[in-house]
Amino acid sequence: MRRLACCLLALIALPALAAPARLEQMRLWTSADGTHLALEIAGDVRHSLFTLEHPDRLVLDLKGAMRAAGLALPGGQGLVKRVRVAPRASGELRIVLDLERRVQARSVLADPGAATHRLLLELVPLEAGAARVASSALPRGHAAAAAGSGPGAAQPPQPVAARALPAAARDLVVAIDAGHGGEDPGAIGRDGTREKDVTLAIARSLAQRINSEPGMRAVLTRSGDYFVKLRDRMERARAARADLFISVHADAVRDRSVAGSSVYVLSARGASNEAAKWLADRENAADLIGGVSLDDKDHVVASVLLDLSQSAAMSASAVAAAKVLNALNDVGEVRRAEVQHAGFVVLKSPDVPSMLIESAYITNPGEEQRLRDPRHQARIAAAILAGVRGYFRENPPPGSRAAAQLAARADGARVASVEDGADRTLQR
Repeated sequence: MRRLACCLLALIALPALAAPARLEQMRLWTSADGTHLALEIAGDVRHSLFTLEHPDRLVLDLKGAMRAAGLALPGGQGLVKRVRVAPRASGELRIVLDLERRVQARSVLADPGAATHRLLLELVPLEAGAARVASSALPRGHAAAAAGSGPGAAQPPQPVAARALPAAARDLVVAIDAGHGGEDPGAIGRDGTREKDVTLAIARSLAQRINSEPGMRAVLTRSGDYFVKLRDRMERARAARADLFISVHADAVRDRSVAGSSVYVLSARGASNEAAKWLADRENAADLIGGVSLDDKDHVVASVLLDLSQSAAMSASAVAAAKVLNALNDVGEVRRAEVQHAGFVVLKSPDVPSMLIESAYITNPGEEQRLRDPRHQARIAAAILAGVRGYFRENPPPGSRAAAQLAARADGARVASVEDGADRTLQR
């Protein structure tokens, strides 16, 4: 009996063994900035990241982790040809990304104190990463000065068409979110048309058109029939550093006679609720797209910065949504002639202008039939693109090719005005 008691005391004195962390989900997607991998991990985990050559691979070791039963591996895309996962005898879970080429990679662990947190990997081509560093180190105007023909050489104004865009000018990124998906079919029409299928078809058509536009790039929050959490949709747009987020839906009501399109942006109340959440969680918040981080700011400063970011995003959302709503008016009936406001979760990004489009009422028999027609889906996508194109033409984000083109047009107008004035002076 005494021996049993001693054994029990010894067991109690041993430190509790931590349960191994579980890798529960993996998502891979591409953006204008590169290829991204997100891992959902239950439990605390430490990780290491390194590259191998011949062939090119990126290796991620999760220490003391295991693969959850039923974990689906994403298919290759972008810079990643294939994803492999296997446990090691040392107690690590090794993830190997077979690469198309050499990459520069970085990892960010979000929500490290939560029960389930996210490990984000960003991959960019090695030469592209080096080029970005080199271009940022070059003083503005240095290249133009080096191109001169000598000290004091007078250079005549160049035609606007001949002026090259800055090498660092980037493509515009539009995140397109096909509503619902997977086990969530969304609304279903009388003839069985599922909202998730319609929204994906429109999203794909819109992405194809955007990718055909010079200086624009599309990113899909889901590219197939699978479910994505609402906040993950928003976060995928932020991870891609999107300039605009568009969520596509097909509305439903009991009254089958109701028809028409609607466009929504975030309401003031929805923005206020989201701001409160961000301020509460700012210790774990990633940087805002403008490069401003909240985690090292006191409450007042963080609140002011977040308010400025949200206000700018909401103002841009309203302008972009109005352009899209006006373009949709040429496709069919518009249910509400003004942009609507709501607290939809997918619209709550504090730094990405966002809109939700109800393309039509799937519960209306006539609109259901049109929504099933690929030609009508293409018309809706073309109208959305027209609105997006008009918005970016007038409101190009800084650093984009569109902003450089707008500046070039302004320079051309000024040069033309000066030359016209000089001609009139000579004619007097």
